This record gives sequence, C-alpha cells and structure tokens, in this order.
Amino acid sequence: MNFTPPMADLDLRRATLCQLLHWLAIGRVQPQPLAEAYQNAIERINPRLNAYVSLTPALMQEQAAAAQHRRRDGVIGRLDGIPLALKDNFDVAGWATRTGLPGRKPPAQEDAHVVARLRASGAVLIGKTQMDEGALGAATDNPHYGPTHNPHRHGYSAGGSSGGAAAAVAAGLAVVAVGSDSLGSIRIPASYSGVYALKPTHGEISARGMTPAARRLDAVGLLARSVDDLTVLLQVLAGYDADDARSRRRRVALSPPDWEPGHLRAGLLPDLAAVGVEPEVIEVFEAALAKLPRELGERRTVDFSDWNFARTRRAGLLLMESEMLSTFAEDLADTEHPVSAHFREMLNYAARKSAADYAVADRVLDAATLKMRRLFAQVDVLVMPTTPQGAFPLGGNAPDSQADLTSFASLAGCPAVSIPMGTLRNGMPIGLQLVGARGSDLRLLELAAVCAATLDAEPAYPVIA
Repeated sequence: MNFTPPMADLDLRRATLCQLLHWLAIGRVQPQPLAEAYQNAIERINPRLNAYVSLTPALMQEQAAAAQHRRRDGVIGRLDGIPLALKDNFDVAGWATRTGLPGRKPPAQEDAHVVARLRASGAVLIGKTQMDEGALGAATDNPHYGPTHNPHRHGYSAGGSSGGAAAAVAAGLAVVAVGSDSLGSIRIPASYSGVYALKPTHGEISARGMTPAARRLDAVGLLARSVDDLTVLLQVLAGYDADDARSRRRRVALSPPDWEPGHLRAGLLPDLAAVGVEPEVIEVFEAALAKLPRELGERRTVDFSDWNFARTRRAGLLLMESEMLSTFAEDLADTEHPVSAHFREMLNYAARKSAADYAVADRVLDAATLKMRRLFAQVDVLVMPTTPQGAFPLGGNAPDSQADLTSFASLAGCPAVSIPMGTLRNGMPIGLQLVGARGSDLRLLELAAVCAATLDAEPAYPVIA
C-alpha cells in the first residue's frame, strides 16, 4: 500500500494554479487542507501586510468542504477547491462592497458576473482585498483601512489600485486574484510586487457588478504566479454577457494563437528616457531584451511622437474622476463617514471642468483606437516596461507617472500582460509589459509565457514564508 505524506503548507502556497489543479485532480491535495494552509498563512501574515480588508474564515472552510465533497462524489468545476482573492469593488451576495471608502455599506443583493462564474467553477472565495479609495490611485495607501505593504519590503507600496490583490498573490495568501484595471490598476501592482497580470481586451470579461471607475476604460483584471494561470482564469471568466452594455461578443470563440514566432514583429519605443522611464528601469528592460533575441522576432522602432503619455493619461484620469462624481455621490454627501480630503479634491477637480473639457478628454479614446490600428498594422506586439519606476516608500507623494505606460492599452481597449523582468538595484521587482491588438489575448499570453520562461525572473514565491 502506497502512502503519500501530506504536503507542507509552504509547498502548497508556492505552487501555481496549474500545479494545484493537477495535485487536486490526482488526489495529492484535498480542498480543505489547502484552504487551511492559506487561512493559517493569512492569520499569521496579513496583520502586517494588510492585503485583505474583509475575511470570512467560516465561509471559506464551508466552500472548501463543498469542493472536497464534489471532488469525491460529484461533477467538479474548472477551479474546484482553489482559494482565490477578490478586490473589494466586486459585488458578492451577502457581503458589503466598500470600494475602499468609509461608511456602512449594505450587503450586495447578488453576485457580480465574474463572481457568479467563479462560484460556478468551484473556486473558494477567501475574502476581499485592500484597494485605493474609490479605485482612484495606484499606491493602495488607503486613509480609512491603512496601507498595503509590498511583500518584498515593508513600508513600500504594493502599487494600486489592486495592491491588496497583488500582495496577496505574491505573499502566498491567495493562489490567484481578480481585480480591476482602468488605467493600469492590475499591471502597476503586478510590476511592483513581482507577479503576473492580464488586462484583457475591453469587454472580454463582463464588468457587471463591479463598481465602475470609468465604464469605457474599466476591465476585469487577473493576477497570478504564472502566465498559464492567467490563461486558465481568462478561459473561465471570458464570455458574452447580454446584461453588460460593453460586453464583447466574439465572432469566433476564444481560440489558440495562430501567430508564427519566426515572423513576429515587436515594436519598441525609440527613447524610454524621453517618456519618463527611470534609468534603472531602462537598464533592467534592456537586459531583458538582450535575453530575448529570438522570442521577440524582428524588432522595429515605432513612432509615438504623436502620443503624449502623460497628457493622455491625465485625460483618462479626468474621465474617471467625472464618472465617479455620480458613482460616489452618496459617499461624498455622507458627513458621518467622510471621504478623504485628497479623494474629494480629485473629484472636485472634475466638478470644476466643463462639458467641453470632458468631450476633449473623451476624444482621446478615439485617438487611441486610431493609434492602435496604425500601430498593429506595423507590428504584432508593443514591448515596454510596465511602469516607469519601481515600488516607492509609503507615506509620501506617489509618482504622477505611474500609469503613463499602462494607460495606452486601457484607452485603446487593448489586452496587455505584465510579467516580471528582473530586479532593480535595491532588490525590488519590475515588470515587462506586452500590449497586443484587440482580441489577441491568447496570442499575447502565449508570447508572455515564452518570454517568461526565458527570463526566469519571477521571485521565489511566497515572498513572505
């Protein structure tokens, strides 16, 4: 009789989604011990990391027990038994959706579309992760619930606004996480925290039940410890939703890539320093490119002289601030639980603008679409750093340029993937960003997997043991 000893908690927490699915399938791991391993780690580590803002241990164990029963006696889902984190701007029936704001929120009446899909797949929902106030920021330094610390260095930002989700994945407090990305809110924390992220094509995953930041920019974003994990999540969550006005109806099913690696055309910006990328980041980026001579095929310098990264990012920010005036009107009027002065001032900035100012900012989306069409007629993928800088100390002013390089894909509605590409001199991680044409999500993920395998730059997970 063969006896397989139980796996150590640390081994379970460092495994990828795909590894865990394999171990669950062969009975090497059971859902309840897996959930317990994550719960024990959360109880020990989350008080100093502050990745989660809401936890339901009893419900987590109840879900894990149900998953274990299904794996023994029933029909299983694609993610059955996988502990997963969710950003606190998605509705979960019976849970309050705080969106990083103060005040007492009533429990949501029904699940967001992605939550319903996750439940149907058998995923075990751990809890809600910390985020910037109203999703308006990129530091996850929340004035009401405290900052989320970067797992690589206490006192440093994990990025935002999905910083809690990224920190949870990096620190081994969730197998994978679902967040949101309007101008870079998934990719920025992935870059700072050393994990993998996907912002899909706009509308590829329904955003129904997600608190809007700017509906023409909002995308459900995915965080994981490998590219393959992102692919699994995308295939579980993607699909047309008739109740989401911006849901994307595909003419053909999400299918495997069809590009030929030998004929790949990779676009590069001519001067990263000129668009505000810090010298250290440029050094790591150039070193990464040097390791990818075959993976990126033919390299072409693309003309972005007609695209001001900072100005267009600010246009996207105005669209967010303007829409948030309506979305958070009750929060702004709540004198018992006031929002922060900083959040109020950012929205007041939009209130002082005219309808004509909004129209000018809105036209940037059309300009981005046209820029995207011209760009991807010349190249297959745009390659650049994910962020102009690495993680910075909490408590000070966040750099204005954090979303400069991520905003283009958001404004153009393109898919974008961030993968770890190396570390800065202080040992903090930094990400490489791949941007593709609309609908090229799987193609982009396959290229990201090839590049990630060659670079081998991800940290040893979990970052905090």
